[in-house]
Amino acid sequence: MTNLHHPRLSGLGRNPAASEGVLVRLAAHRAGRHGMSRRRGPVTDAVVEALLEHDDGDVMTTLRAEQISPAMRRRIATHPNPAVRDARADFIHHLVEFGTTVVPRDLEEVYGQPLASLAAAPDPKLRAAVAGSWYDRPAPVQAAFLADPDPQVRAAATQHKQPGVPAEWRDRCLADPAVRKNVARYVPLTWDQFTRLMETGDKGIHQAVAGNPHLSADMAAQLLDLDDPLVRVAVAQSRHVDDATRDRLYALVEAQRADGDIDAEVAMSWSFTEPDWMCDAPLDERLSYLDCPHAIFRRVLARSRDLPEEAWRWLDNDPDVAVRRAAARRPDAPPDVLERLVRAHGEVHHHRPLLVEHSNFPRHTLRTFVDEPIPNVRYLALQDPELPVPALQELAAAEEPFLRRGVARHPNITDALLDRLLSDPDPNVADDAAANPALRPARMDRILTEAAL
Repeated sequence: MTNLHHPRLSGLGRNPAASEGVLVRLAAHRAGRHGMSRRRGPVTDAVVEALLEHDDGDVMTTLRAEQISPAMRRRIATHPNPAVRDARADFIHHLVEFGTTVVPRDLEEVYGQPLASLAAAPDPKLRAAVAGSWYDRPAPVQAAFLADPDPQVRAAATQHKQPGVPAEWRDRCLADPAVRKNVARYVPLTWDQFTRLMETGDKGIHQAVAGNPHLSADMAAQLLDLDDPLVRVAVAQSRHVDDATRDRLYALVEAQRADGDIDAEVAMSWSFTEPDWMCDAPLDERLSYLDCPHAIFRRVLARSRDLPEEAWRWLDNDPDVAVRRAAARRPDAPPDVLERLVRAHGEVHHHRPLLVEHSNFPRHTLRTFVDEPIPNVRYLALQDPELPVPALQELAAAEEPFLRRGVARHPNITDALLDRLLSDPDPNVADDAAANPALRPARMDRILTEAAL
C-alpha cells in the first residue's frame, strides 16, 4: 500500500527501474522499505544488506527465498535480531494459525519439507493449511485427510470440488458434521443420502443440497416447497424444472426481496450458483433459453462457442449488459460489437482478459475514448501505450484520482507530466508516478535528496 506521508518514497521502492544505489539509499527510510516490500524479481545482496541494517522485519516478511541469494538467506537465518531472522517464518506461521490460505511453495519454504511430509505434520492447523491449498494432491493423501481425527483438517480437505471425495467415502463424509455441508454441494447423491440430508432440517445443508448439480428430478421436486430464497433460486436453475415452475419460484423470491428480505436480495443479486449444466446440453436445448426471461440463463448460453449467427446477433443486443459482455468474449466477436459495448459500459476490470484485449478489438479507436463523458470509459484510452501527450495531459487534469493514477502509470508519460503528478494531492497518484519506470535516474536522485537520504 501507498505510504500516505511519503508516497514518492514508497512508489520509488517498487519502481522496477530503480538502481541498486537508489534502493540502498531508500532502505534507510521506512516508507522506502515499505515500497520495496512490494517489489517483484531478484533483490541484490547489497540491497538486502541495507535492509538488514535498517529494517525491523517488515520487508523480510514478504521477500521470498527465490528473490535473494543463498548467501543472503544464510545471512538472514543467523541475524541477531529475531524480528528480522524470523520475520518470514512468523508471517507464514500466523497465516497457518488463523486458517488463512497459504501458497504451497511458501509452506515448503518456511517449514523446510515437501507438501507430502507436511500433510502428515503433528500440528492439525498445518495439516489443514496443506489440505486447503494443495489442490492436486494424490488420492492417498486425500484419503488420509478425510480420515483425519481433526475436524478442521477434514473441512479443509472437502472445501473444494477437487481433488474430490471418492464414492467409498461419501456416506462417511455426509454423516460427518464437519464436512457434511461441503460435500453435499457437489457429490452425486443417492436417494437415501439425499433424504438423510433433508431430514437434518439444517438450513445451510438444504442450501448446499439445492445447489448440487447432480440432483435428480425427484430430488429437485422435493425442494420446491422450502421457504428459502437461496434454495428457491438454486432449484429454479435446475434442468429438471419447467418454465412455469421456474417463473413461479423467481416471482416468489422477487416478492420476498421487495419486502426487504436480505436472503432474497443475496439470492437474486449475489448468489454464485449458475445453471452450469447448460454448457454441456445439446445445442437445440441451449437455444431454447435464448429468450428466457431470467438473465442468468442467457448469460450461461452466451458462454457457448457454437451458436448460429442469428443467436449471436440476438445476444449482442440483449437488454442485460452482462449477457452482452459474455457474448462478446467469443473468439470471433465482431470489432464493432466490442467497441460499442466497451464505449457504452466500460470494462469489468476483475474479469480477465479485458474486452479491449480481445484480438478483434479495434485498438486504434482507444485514443478516441478520451472524449467520452463517462470517466470509467475515458480511463480505457490509457490502454493505448502510445496515447498522445495531449490526451495524457487532458486525463492528468481530471477530477477523478483514478484517471490521474492511470496517467501516472502510463509508459508514454513525459518528464513534465511525471513531475506534476509526483506532487499530486492524492498520495496514490504520487506513489504511482514514482513507481513509473519512465522516471529518470536524476529525478529519483532528487526525490532521495529532498528526503535527506
